[in-house]
Formats: sequence, C-alpha cells, structure tokens
Amino acid sequence: MAEFTIGVTEHEYHEYLKALLAGDRARCTTIAQGLLDRGVDARDLYLNLFQRALYEVGSLWEEHKISVAVEHLATAITERLLTLAHSRIFSGPPRKRSVLIACAPGEHHQLGGRMVADLFEMYGWQGDFLGANLLVSDLLNMVTARKPDMLGLSVSLDCNLPAMLAAIDAITSAHPELPILVGGQAFRGGASEALKPYPNVTWVSSIEQLERTISAK
Repeated sequence: MAEFTIGVTEHEYHEYLKALLAGDRARCTTIAQGLLDRGVDARDLYLNLFQRALYEVGSLWEEHKISVAVEHLATAITERLLTLAHSRIFSGPPRKRSVLIACAPGEHHQLGGRMVADLFEMYGWQGDFLGANLLVSDLLNMVTARKPDMLGLSVSLDCNLPAMLAAIDAITSAHPELPILVGGQAFRGGASEALKPYPNVTWVSSIEQLERTISAK
C-alpha cells in the first residue's frame, strides 16, 4: 500500500508565515526542509507554502501593515528556499519541450517568474528563467537562438505594461507562431484587454489555468 503523505498543514503554514514576517530565515528553512523530508511534493511546497505566504505578505504591505523592507526580506528568503526542492524538480529524463520565462523590461519582481519556470520543470518541460528587466533585444536574440516551444512573460507593476506589449510586438513579428503566456499582478485591474490583438498570446490568471495550459501542450 502506498504511503499517505499529508501536505502543508494550516499550522505549518502559519508557523512559516510568522517566521517569514520576522525575517527568520533559519526557522523558514527548517519548516520547508521538514516538509520535504516528510514527503510533501515540490508543487505543494511552492503553492501552499511559498506562494500563499508571499500573497499574504503582499497584502500586508498594501495595507501598510508591514514595511517594504520586510516585504523585500520575505521575498529574498523565499527565493533562497526554492533551491531546497531543486534536486527533485530538475531530476528525471531529458526534457523534450522547452519554455523561456522572462520579466518584462523594467520589471524587477522576478520571483513569480522563477517559480513558474520551476513549475514547468515539474511537468516535464525545460524551464529556463532569464531573470528580471530583460531588454527586448536580448529577449528576441534568446528566442531566436534557443527556439523554445513557448515563451512566458511576467509583469507585476502597471507601469511596465507598455514595455511588455512592446516586447510582445517584437516577438510576434519575428516569431508569429510562438505561443506566449503572460501573467502577473499587473493584470488584476483588467489590463488583459490589451492582449486581444495578439491571437498567440494567452493571459494566465491562475496557477490552475497555467497547469491546464502546460498539460494541454
């Protein structure tokens, strides 16, 4: 009989969130590593611990209940903790499909994009994350050189939407058949309407939609 593994519990989540808000990297590491040692899978760790906690941190910052310094430290701690699961995520046979993930020009919030690239890896893709604030020319050169099966663009701030649209224009002009996924907090206010002229571009509004899209390819 297969061993039943409990996922991230509410108690563990709240203990982790408390440590994250306190900037206690050692405690956060202990909790995350303990979950992995217990058999919790990487997806559960990413979505039900890391992502959930970061959304709460972001809400607290928007409500002026924590400082931007606390928010930045929480993000930095989380980004370092992603490596705990990498031995699982990047194991297995060679990937047959590939995706490039990048942040829009001017966009420095990169953790969401990095996590999406890792999620692709969990589904058997090669997920290459190109980092924050990538110039359109560099992105275009990378797409031309690596010929990915898909491109993902992340944008968190509304002010970076025009730059993202300029990047989409350049990519779709040079590679009209390349599927492009876009996502990020900047789309919460209805900015997805700006994507209608691009038939090859899909706005991904949730992790569940992203997983359905990955699975369908």
